Amino acid sequence: MGIESDILSDWHASAAALQWLQELGALDPVGEMPVDRYALAEREAPATRPQAAPAQPVGRPPVPASEPPVAVKVDPVAVAEAAAARATTLDALREAMAAYPHCDLKKGARNTVFCDGNPRARVMVIGEAPGRDEDMEGRPFVGRAGQLLDRMFAAIGLGRTNPDAERALYITNVMPWRPPSNREPLPEEMAMMVPFLRRHVELVDPEVIVVMGNTPATAILRQRGITRLRGNWTQAWGKPVLPMLHPAYLLRNPVAKREAWADLLLLQSHLQG
Repeated sequence: MGIESDILSDWHASAAALQWLQELGALDPVGEMPVDRYALAEREAPATRPQAAPAQPVGRPPVPASEPPVAVKVDPVAVAEAAAARATTLDALREAMAAYPHCDLKKGARNTVFCDGNPRARVMVIGEAPGRDEDMEGRPFVGRAGQLLDRMFAAIGLGRTNPDAERALYITNVMPWRPPSNREPLPEEMAMMVPFLRRHVELVDPEVIVVMGNTPATAILRQRGITRLRGNWTQAWGKPVLPMLHPAYLLRNPVAKREAWADLLLLQSHLQG
């Protein structure tokens, strides 16, 4: 009985110890030393296999990875030069200017102011930019300044409505769209329009060009200071050019009309030979 009671006592002690260990979480007794299951899991984790690239069709080169589109910088002057060069008639040039998308002045204008007068005229008058009246009507020089211009040239026998090319005028502006608040056109705005203006002169092929004001003097002669330039013949684009004071300036400074009259007589003398 002594031996059997000792065995039963050891068994009950072992069972109690095992139950106590199970309650502590030791459910897998596998050896005499403790095992760190977390470290074991990391060591036994299989290496991550690289994902295979999608198969390419046989006989075709691999498709390159897509890249973000690169913005193409547009040169507005180069676009204007190309559009102007393609115009072979005045109507085509008018359409090219109306379709030109790179000058923001177009967004605030009612009309594209292209020209007025007789395209066979000996004299081509180039002004600055449309004002409110010109923008409303779609023709250059129709406001107070335009009325004064008509009287000025009528004094030497020239007019925009004259069907006789010898006594006619052809009128346009550097800018076909009205600048906000009638401000002066910016240099970059003028640069966009110069190719169209030069093509305009080539198609009309006048005998004489009259530039009225600083804007056409800058665009054609690349000079400013119209009060200094006026009354002096010069050359540009293969044509004789006479700078004159703009009629709007004369309305603000009536005393300068004497100088404008002298310039008109100079033009008349040139046309008479």
